[in-house]
Amino acid sequence: MTAIITASELAQELTAGTPPVLLDVRWQLSLAKAAGAPAFDGRAEYAAGHIPGAVFVDLDQELASAPGPHGRHPLPDLAVFGAAMRRSGVSAGRPVVVYDGGQGWAAARAWWLLRWTGHPDVRVLDGGLPSWEGELSTGTPAPAEGDFVPRPAAAGLLDADGAAGLARTGVLLDARAGERYRGEVEPIDRVGGHIPGAVSAPTTENVGPDGRFLPAVELRDRFKALGVSEDTEVGVYCGSGVSGAHEVLALAVAGIPAALYVGSWSEWSADPSRPVAVGADPQ
Repeated sequence: MTAIITASELAQELTAGTPPVLLDVRWQLSLAKAAGAPAFDGRAEYAAGHIPGAVFVDLDQELASAPGPHGRHPLPDLAVFGAAMRRSGVSAGRPVVVYDGGQGWAAARAWWLLRWTGHPDVRVLDGGLPSWEGELSTGTPAPAEGDFVPRPAAAGLLDADGAAGLARTGVLLDARAGERYRGEVEPIDRVGGHIPGAVSAPTTENVGPDGRFLPAVELRDRFKALGVSEDTEVGVYCGSGVSGAHEVLALAVAGIPAALYVGSWSEWSADPSRPVAVGADPQ
């Protein structure tokens, strides 16, 4: 099953007898509040225009718990997440398509959570809302209650110790910008740098200028150059488990399974006892 869908494919499926459930997860990491500017408001963006039938899902409130010792976007309370999905019409037997404003990070977070908790058919709109050429709606749909109950998988999720171990025994990819990996800048967390042994793999390099994923063969070549082979165990982390989900999605497009360290650097760096590596060398 493919992990992404094009806008033209989505347009066709939305006219089918049983269209997919459509989730709008517009969100973006913003430091505007610290600078005194208003923060990005995904709900307001949704209200101004969304793909007809889409239901808004709040990443900070429904796809994550409150910031704390486990990072800025720790796993959501499963009861809250499940209720949000059912409110949005998500059922186990009906496909789901998720989109955001084009960056793909937030949509990937929703995709990863639904897949990790057992939904069998979830795809991300490649290129997000900017790729959609159809009309937009300002109405608020009221879908029938879904029946999806989250059942987390034993695999696919890393904690701090698991990420540290995987950096030694497999390939742990750091999806943040290269300068944050190297520790040259750190605009958010306590300290810059990376988990010792992790390989720099900015998720921005998985997409083209239009925000759409590179072809699967190109993604496979990229990850191979980073040390990923057919028998490699792969994990991903980022700042807080959002852009890292996008890298897990890119790996899925390439046909490579990977686990996500949700706490990511925001959890790792908050503990002064954990080692920190700096510079371009993984170690």
